[in-house]
Amino acid sequence: MLRTTASPIFSSFTSKPRTSRLIFKAFNVLLEDTPPSARRNASTNLTTLHQGPPTSAYVHLPFCRKRCHYCDFPILALGSSSASNTLYQEAQEDDPRITNYVNLLVREINATRTCFDTNPELKTVFFGGGTPSLVPPKLVSLVLETLSSRFGLCPDAEVSMEMDPGTFGGEKLKELMELGVNRVSLGVQAFQDELLKACGRAHGVSEVYEAIEIVKSCGVGNWSMDLISSLPHQSLEMWEESLRLAIESQPSHVSVYDLQVEQGTKFGNVYTPGQSPLPSETQSAEFYRTASSMLRAAGYEHYEVSSYSKEGFKCKHNLIYWKNKPFYAFGLGSASYVGGLRFSRPRRLKEYTNYVSDLENGAANWCGDGSVDLKDVATDIIMLSFRTSRGLELKEFGEAFGRKVVNSICKVYEPYVESEHIVCLDDMRREVMSDEFKELVGNDEVKVEDHVRYLRLRDPDGFLLSNELISLAFGVISP
Repeated sequence: MLRTTASPIFSSFTSKPRTSRLIFKAFNVLLEDTPPSARRNASTNLTTLHQGPPTSAYVHLPFCRKRCHYCDFPILALGSSSASNTLYQEAQEDDPRITNYVNLLVREINATRTCFDTNPELKTVFFGGGTPSLVPPKLVSLVLETLSSRFGLCPDAEVSMEMDPGTFGGEKLKELMELGVNRVSLGVQAFQDELLKACGRAHGVSEVYEAIEIVKSCGVGNWSMDLISSLPHQSLEMWEESLRLAIESQPSHVSVYDLQVEQGTKFGNVYTPGQSPLPSETQSAEFYRTASSMLRAAGYEHYEVSSYSKEGFKCKHNLIYWKNKPFYAFGLGSASYVGGLRFSRPRRLKEYTNYVSDLENGAANWCGDGSVDLKDVATDIIMLSFRTSRGLELKEFGEAFGRKVVNSICKVYEPYVESEHIVCLDDMRREVMSDEFKELVGNDEVKVEDHVRYLRLRDPDGFLLSNELISLAFGVISP
């Protein structure tokens, strides 16, 4: 599953800061000053850009050996085993809990009726969890075959799978690769046994090294490593060591998440954010700066707030989220975005089973009718764009929502451009200096977006202020 439990700035890509409630009234006011023709064009532009048929699918495989202490994802714990990893993996082959769930998942995919005249083949598939690598390859094959039959699957589709150390061997990985899995996301989280144990992880450091060797020996060229900062009792030295060892392992992609303490989790019951043994906000910010510095120095591009990649290895599936494009989702607790509607499936197995039955009977509606609420789309675009190194595209945003909205956003950001938390770029991605930006914003005869094409948050200090900066963008348009 998209790693929302441990995200450095946003707790969820679909959630919004509290001040976003202001945008509903504010956009009504601003759009009243926009000519009717422009409002109609805005709706058309957004429909064209964001509401076509999806070409991506997220598939939730919820099985874990046990629940980690920070996890609030919808999972099904299978239980840990004292047996060897090989025997444990073999035991999953005929586990009826896995088989029954996958059969239910296949029913959901087959029962999905799209609202589009044509449905392009899927370009990305992401198996998230949970720990998808616990699922036998024959069942993964069944899911992929069903997706291909229902929607079509491009021959060169990016097919990603989250995998945890200790849940797969070389033979299993090769089988998955033969099925089409061509990108692995390895859930390492830390390189210190004491931290892994404190988090309730089912693996140790020895299994981390074993998993890395398996991935490399099997020839997986596109693989990512997940790390978590701000863990209980984690020191800066430990974090630097984890980053150094990650870099030495040479993954093509690294995802770095800052621990979020969620209510209802074991950590949520015993820890308070910012208080020992958790790091302070200042320490967490230093962890983030350290990751940015070390990974960029090692040749990784910081292309999204928590994502770093070598050239040519950005996660194509996750870019669909950040670009606010539509995507299918299947499985327990998964959230889709189709036809302008974000829809979350039930998190409990019984309710999810009932949902699938309703879907088969035509009683469940998960797809929007294609109509787009400008206010909702605007908040999503602002929030998601500022997650990325590309930033907010002002000309496109202005065509959709009007010049007045763009000017309002630019004016409130003047101090942050001057303090270098926000970077202004022209259409050639060259930086526009703060003095020039201030002059443009102050001239009502000039369209700022004709001279400043992008606003992006500076790495790393701008990213660290992203919640505040995004809230300003929402709040400034409130009368």
